[in-house]
Amino acid sequence: MTLFALLFSIVFGIGSLAFGYLLTGFAPFARWIAFFGVLWLIAVWQRWRWFAYLGIAFNLFAAAFGLWLLNFPPGWMFAGAIGGLLAFDLTDFWNRVRFIDADEERRGFERHHLIRISLLAILGMTLASVAMFIKLQFTFEWAIVLIVIVVLGLTQLIVWFRQIGK
Repeated sequence: MTLFALLFSIVFGIGSLAFGYLLTGFAPFARWIAFFGVLWLIAVWQRWRWFAYLGIAFNLFAAAFGLWLLNFPPGWMFAGAIGGLLAFDLTDFWNRVRFIDADEERRGFERHHLIRISLLAILGMTLASVAMFIKLQFTFEWAIVLIVIVVLGLTQLIVWFRQIGK
């Protein structure tokens, strides 16, 4: 469960940054961002824990650079930063939870942690959406991303409630 959330966070964060840079005509930077995302996924597979520090620094720098200096759409930059923060947190959490022997205890620990960071991600995406509305940059693509996130979130919530009921 945590590994899926970790991989999704990396893809979501890097994809949001790359799409934001691509929308504004910075295609070479978008390719470099995507390349870095592939490296981050390889680092997870190879269990290079140290790479998460590079990942968070890269995501936050790319988001801040695009938002403040280049005046890119705020939603994509916020989403990229949120994805990077979640991936950084989940990397550390995944490395700590691997060593818990009891499956039930690990699942409960994972569930509580994922619920907490999901609430923070929802808050962040809400703030990003408000920023998009304020700057009059709320686009169809952003609406699609929000719909996908809501559908994934509701699906996960249903799965959790079914597991609790068993």
